[in-house]
Amino acid sequence: MLTRKQQELLLFIHEKVKESGVSPSFDEMKIALDLASKSGIHRLVTALEERGFIRRLPNRARALEIIKLPEAYTRPAPTAPSLSVVASQPDKKDTPKTDSTSAGSVSLPVMGRIAAGVPISAIQNITHDIVVPLEMVGPGEHYALEVKGDSMIDAGILDGDTVIIRNGSNASPGEIVVALVDEEEATLKRFRRKGSEIALEAANPAYETRVLDANRVKVQGKLVGLVRRYH
Repeated sequence: MLTRKQQELLLFIHEKVKESGVSPSFDEMKIALDLASKSGIHRLVTALEERGFIRRLPNRARALEIIKLPEAYTRPAPTAPSLSVVASQPDKKDTPKTDSTSAGSVSLPVMGRIAAGVPISAIQNITHDIVVPLEMVGPGEHYALEVKGDSMIDAGILDGDTVIIRNGSNASPGEIVVALVDEEEATLKRFRRKGSEIALEAANPAYETRVLDANRVKVQGKLVGLVRRYH
């Protein structure tokens, strides 16, 4: 199953090849998908290649071959009945204008585990995909992470939950974010600023707040929703 961005890129490449016989450049892909850098396009192309949807032709520039398209490309995927979904309410100014045809579900990549406790290794690899209601994600690029630990239980985030994250590097005080510490540890905490420092605040009195120099912390997205599976 492809993520929304992977689907968008696959269709864009398909249409460009049909129109001109030549696959688009990475710059054209970046503009079409409204991404900030070509590295994001490289990851999407690699993911499509690994899933068998495209093939890079050797010794040829801008040579991507479409191998297959999803059979149900425009059909919303069903939401699993065993999941409980809680979505935060986006600001009205951020709510995208949609029509009735945009209703349905979207597939997001699960990037691995995120610590809600002592920070664990930084998230790098996609492990699988998860289907969530389209209205949960709103504008922007999103991904999902599995929660490990109990430091955010007072915020309603439990060990084993899956959190939905809107990708981005900015956060307001009090928001729950994915924070990368020292380029090697990722954690889910409430974001606070204390002068030139950043506080990563737990939602469990058993855990201390970590206060770090701002240059040691990079925000990698903020919480917009949560999925919980009942066994």
